[in-house]
Amino acid sequence: MANTYSWKIANLEREISDGFVFTAHYTVSAESDQLKPDGTAYTSGAYGSVGFQRPDSLVPYADLTEAEVIGWVQDALGGAEKVAEIQAALDAIIAKEITPTTEGGVPWQ
Repeated sequence: MANTYSWKIANLEREISDGFVFTAHYTVSAESDQLKPDGTAYTSGAYGSVGFQRPDSLVPYADLTEAEVIGWVQDALGGAEKVAEIQAALDAIIAKEITPTTEGGVPWQ
């Protein structure tokens, strides 16, 4: 099983006066290369937000790119180690969906 990951910025909160971004809301999703019986991929996702301290110099708000802010988010979360941990958690969700270990229901249908 190989999964691909997509990090996105859902929203930014900023100071109007100078454009300082103090919070980023992000999503991360994983998509498996294995397909469900209906032909769609197995997926999992997570949402979170991180706050930022005011830096010594600001990048103008209009000049920010999603890739740059994703880098800030990943750094604020703890860097590559935390990114790998989040992606591993998404992998585990997909793996459980592909090969369930629990089931619900009642025996008296």
